[in-house]
Amino acid sequence: SHIYKKNHDVTKTWRGKTEQLLRVDDHDFIMRPAFGGPAIPVGVDVQVESLDSISEVDMDFTMTLYLRHYWRDERLSFPSTTNKSMTFDGRLVKKIWVPDVFFVHSKRSFIHDTTTDNIMLRVFPDGHVLYSMRITVTAMCNMDFSRFPLDSQTCSLELESYAYTDEDLMLYWKNGNESLKTDEKISLSQFLIQKFHTTSRLAFYSSTGWYNRLYINFTLRRHIFFFLLQTYFPATLMVMLSWVSFWIDHRAVPARVSLGITTVLTMSTIITGVNASMPRVSYIKAVDIYLWVSFVFVFLSVLEYAAVNYLTTVQERKERKLQERFPCTCGISHSKTMMLDGNCSESDANSLAGYTRNQMVPEEEKQEKMVVHLAMSNESNSSRKRGLKGHVGLRIIQNTHAIDKYSRLIFPGTYIFFNLIYWSVFS
Repeated sequence: SHIYKKNHDVTKTWRGKTEQLLRVDDHDFIMRPAFGGPAIPVGVDVQVESLDSISEVDMDFTMTLYLRHYWRDERLSFPSTTNKSMTFDGRLVKKIWVPDVFFVHSKRSFIHDTTTDNIMLRVFPDGHVLYSMRITVTAMCNMDFSRFPLDSQTCSLELESYAYTDEDLMLYWKNGNESLKTDEKISLSQFLIQKFHTTSRLAFYSSTGWYNRLYINFTLRRHIFFFLLQTYFPATLMVMLSWVSFWIDHRAVPARVSLGITTVLTMSTIITGVNASMPRVSYIKAVDIYLWVSFVFVFLSVLEYAAVNYLTTVQERKERKLQERFPCTCGISHSKTMMLDGNCSESDANSLAGYTRNQMVPEEEKQEKMVVHLAMSNESNSSRKRGLKGHVGLRIIQNTHAIDKYSRLIFPGTYIFFNLIYWSVFS
């Protein structure tokens, strides 16, 4: 069986009020301790409970913390035989002096009040005071997105006295860098918390003077895996998909045009989705470089087919005009002629070597047609080539098959080279 020892209830033996024990009514707590003397030192320590959110759009962060102040006020000293402290809630705070610490660059902040105000006041017999409260604060954080999403951000929560300059109140970290403690379970979905550390310096205001300012600094590194899945991989796949058109026959116009338009629209959607979740900064981000270069590759693949289609049309038009003006007549006898499509075999051309022009073409057709001697590729027929009046061996520089063939090598090679430079610079 458990034996419970009943604690002595001090409230039954103490006939006065707590205010009378601390002599609250005997002093003017509107003024700071040791008013008119040297600055009163106020130590501060912080325990970070959670880092709730980081907003890139609003450029701020939300943090929940326990803020504790330590100072000595001789007006609150009281006689005690056990040298034990006395603990009070927020009701006594309104009747005594407490430091007026506020958060610089704070947007929103509040003291938790469920189920009552989360405020604790502990007074020791010699007048030392511990003042603790649980606060959630949303403060501004100036972020640099030039390397987004391969960036690291350093934010700080700044504490400062609002009314008392450094001549009246000396705000300092109670135990140096050990004054800041964090919960081991703190984690963020998009960031890795690298480190927390504290600093302090003086802040100057032209109208009021110098103030002690304390900084809670923390460095965050963004997780890249989320953006690899949502941005980089889809963009890379769209660029690779645009290369498929290089293997499709240039005569399949609907297939190549629809593939090009689909990849361009998809890249536009990816770029719009990324920028919608980011602030409208005036500089270029790292993700913008990657997405826009990928967009250019997709767009160039569409232009490549436009060039192939145009040059193919030009080539076919020239061939038709050439056939209309210089039809190839390869005759074996005086009465027999052969109309070809601008192409004659080498054996047919060789068979024409012994014929004269009058034997090959009748007199009545001389005015309408011209005999074209085909150019042979070997050197033995070079003299025969110079002797002919026409030339149908048209050399097309704009070879559509060559353009697709070169694009299959140039596009992937250039994109791989770009990725090597990009990841070596920003990673």
